[in-house]
Amino acid sequence: MRYSTSSLVSAALLMGQASAALPPIVMKGTKFFYENGTQFFMKGIAYQQEVAAGGASTGSTKYTDPLADAEICKRDVPLLQALGTNTIRTYAIDPTKNHDECMKLLDDAGIYVISDLSEPVLSINRDDPLWNTELYKRYTDVVDSLSKYSNVIGFFAGNEVTNNRTNTMASAYVKAAVRDTKAHIKNNVKRWMGVGYAANDDADIRTDMAHYFNCGDQESAIDYWGYNIYSWCGKSSMSESGYDKQVEFFSNYSVPVFFAEYGCNLPDGAEGRIWDETTALYSDEMTGVFSGGIVYMYFQEANDYGLVTVKNDEATTMKNYDALKTVMSSVAPSSTAMDSYQPTNSPAACPPISNTWKVKGNALPPTPDTSLCDCMFNSISCGPSSSLKETEFGDIFGFICGESPEACAGINRNTTTGVYGAYSMCSAKQQLGYVLDQYYKSQNSASGACDFDGKAEVKSSSVGNGCQEKLESASAANSVAATATGLDGAASTGGASNGTDENAAPSFTQGPLMRRLFAFGGLEVGLYMAVALFTGVTMLVL
Repeated sequence: MRYSTSSLVSAALLMGQASAALPPIVMKGTKFFYENGTQFFMKGIAYQQEVAAGGASTGSTKYTDPLADAEICKRDVPLLQALGTNTIRTYAIDPTKNHDECMKLLDDAGIYVISDLSEPVLSINRDDPLWNTELYKRYTDVVDSLSKYSNVIGFFAGNEVTNNRTNTMASAYVKAAVRDTKAHIKNNVKRWMGVGYAANDDADIRTDMAHYFNCGDQESAIDYWGYNIYSWCGKSSMSESGYDKQVEFFSNYSVPVFFAEYGCNLPDGAEGRIWDETTALYSDEMTGVFSGGIVYMYFQEANDYGLVTVKNDEATTMKNYDALKTVMSSVAPSSTAMDSYQPTNSPAACPPISNTWKVKGNALPPTPDTSLCDCMFNSISCGPSSSLKETEFGDIFGFICGESPEACAGINRNTTTGVYGAYSMCSAKQQLGYVLDQYYKSQNSASGACDFDGKAEVKSSSVGNGCQEKLESASAANSVAATATGLDGAASTGGASNGTDENAAPSFTQGPLMRRLFAFGGLEVGLYMAVALFTGVTMLVL
């Protein structure tokens, strides 16, 4: 049987809860609950067009906010509701747009939202990871735009950013994003909203990844762990799919765990999916550990994972939508009452540095601080000329950091030693200003030391109100960074020692689940490639 939007609108309106907003979801130990104490299991659908499975990039820097077009939401929400959906996952929303109508439609249908914080050109790039002021603004803007809706559960600070042993350094920057987003929520939102991470299932790093994001100071640790997992394909079983091992491993985890994406389309494509894994996910074998999951995905696209086809703005359900609807209507997960539930699991220990893990425990990149970056840039005596193009930054970084490495200590980043320069979170232009100024001063302010063929110029420095203490604190941190530089021959781009492959090009596993969603960097990509050259690390310059 096929359903179109028009055939379901009336029923959806009758079933809606227009008179009251949904109660917020809360977390206790390893479980989610409604405010009334009833356990909450995600029955979710990934809902965004042009997003590849498992975090793969579509190659586009553009995206369509799925919560900003009320007409599309009116078309799709009834179909989501008829499927038994209580959660959707969105991968990129535009915080400048209005989401009131779509969020109200979802609320009326009993549907919650969990959203990724990044977008195609503003995300943590696994190959040149950063956590800077621009990203911080993007992430907190998304929080601010969605926090007013009671049917928002929380956010993902990253989606498969680290996806194999060659790029584990990126996890330090994602965990810093978790820390700072959680702090922003705590300081600005009057209810619990979670911040988690969505991971792939890579055998080399799965244990270290899960432990790292859960370990240490819980103000910096994830609130929940999402797994993108596609190991149950067609007719399978708990043991054949490895689901039994996932249950065993996460039985000792201290925060909620759920499938952030699932729904293998092998061997017969989307229409061949029979959803036996859904039955397993909500069975007694799994519900003691897992809090449900999110099916990938609503829209049928070229990758053939859809539940619904859209043509000429008309949505029509597919065969595997019907199959999932039947399964969802039959599941009845066993639940626990919040009052009687007493958590016993403790956070994991942080993984040690190893051949497959290059991030030191609790040492995280600094919190982006726009005011500190502005104070520093206004205080410099030598900086980039007003006509300097961003494409020319790399040559100057390369020269100064090669000739005078100590001048670059304040922008250095080393995940294996856990030492980060105080200005490593500033913009590329501000970092260049810092490096130029440090070099200029190391040359006793010689006239030729602030020229670089007209690319740099002497500036009138000033220390504004409230800046002195900030600059002194940053100077102290940079002194530590300077003495720590090179302790293990590590590169500034993430702690890869010479002779290792940690800064090599990523090695992608075949299939949809091992690739990253938004694999685009800002201009800092070229900047830090240039900085890394002086440490002897071989890198590709694009």
